[in-house]
Amino acid sequence: MLPISQEDTLHQLMREWRRDLHAHPETAFEEHRTSAKVIELLKSFGLNVSTGLATTGVVATLEGKQKSNKAIGLRADMDALNLQELNTFSHCSKHKGKMHGCGHDGHTAMLLGAAKYLSENRDFAGTVVFIFQPAEEGGAGAKVMCEQGLFEQFPVDAVYGMHNWPGLDAGCFAVNSGPVMAATDIFDITITGKGCHAGMPNMGVDPVVVAAQLISALQSIISRTLDPLESGVVSVTQMRGGNAYNVVPDSVTLSGTCRTFSDDVQKLIEEKIRRQVQSLCHAFDAEGVLDYRRVYPSTVNDKTHAGICADVADSLVGSDYVKRDLPPSMGAEDFSFMLQQRPGAYLWLGNGSRDDGKGLHNPYYDFNDEVLSLGANFWIKLVQSQLMSG
Repeated sequence: MLPISQEDTLHQLMREWRRDLHAHPETAFEEHRTSAKVIELLKSFGLNVSTGLATTGVVATLEGKQKSNKAIGLRADMDALNLQELNTFSHCSKHKGKMHGCGHDGHTAMLLGAAKYLSENRDFAGTVVFIFQPAEEGGAGAKVMCEQGLFEQFPVDAVYGMHNWPGLDAGCFAVNSGPVMAATDIFDITITGKGCHAGMPNMGVDPVVVAAQLISALQSIISRTLDPLESGVVSVTQMRGGNAYNVVPDSVTLSGTCRTFSDDVQKLIEEKIRRQVQSLCHAFDAEGVLDYRRVYPSTVNDKTHAGICADVADSLVGSDYVKRDLPPSMGAEDFSFMLQQRPGAYLWLGNGSRDDGKGLHNPYYDFNDEVLSLGANFWIKLVQSQLMSG
């Protein structure tokens, strides 16, 4: 029997917490109401609570009945997106332009549910560190927490994260052994030419033409330079320049993103972009400047801990509902910073098939409350398996 069923009072509590959080979304490093609610609940469960890391981060510890030096960390992200919600149900966002469009409300509720259950059933040996992290959506809150001493203040042997996954059937888990989410880099390319009258382009150096050539050339990095057995994405997502129909502008700026799984591919793509900017701009008598920034590293699971998570999921739902070879995603995740400091794993919890297209970062998205108990049960079983008493 599972520790928590959908009929249990705790499931209903998680549903209430989740919907309250959904109605009051807060974005990166501004999760003050969210943190206050998390703190209040954790203290009511009898946990030791610490605050202050990454401004709004919350960390709580719970010791089992038996003493042990072993400790594991469980992480949930708390922040919302800068996105206008278009749902009309009763718990839709009350904050204009902000929305829980990625399910962090559900992640927080599930970890709170596990904390409550474990506080009442401390039949384990060691310490559980509950990490409620701000600013996953582009703010690198995990990096900030690590830089401010997360694992020095709260030492753990391993750390684990979980994310809901639309497109994967509710009741299923997916655990990859190795890369699971891509590294994210961003770039800005400024191409400077010589402005002139659009009717006399021979009098200037047209940066728009250079930009067009460069956009096409960048695609050859993936199709003609990268090993076909490797994965990578180069996407130009913005082009800015000029403000008149009859004027060739002085400069054009291209911006975009690169996604990779390995350090070698990441280095190769950056090097090739830099060379193409220099060579193409030189060929057209223009100047090119590349500003290339690495944002999130690839999220790479430790093989042993991925296996541990898969085994725990097997014990909950059966092996037929645990995908051990689901392809990794080109999306990014700042839990990668925690995995750089401690071994662990990051897994996906199925949120439903989502044939309607209302997936992550969609204005009609909503977390599937039916999987709240399953997510909390996973955390409970993981603690019980890793911090076995006796």
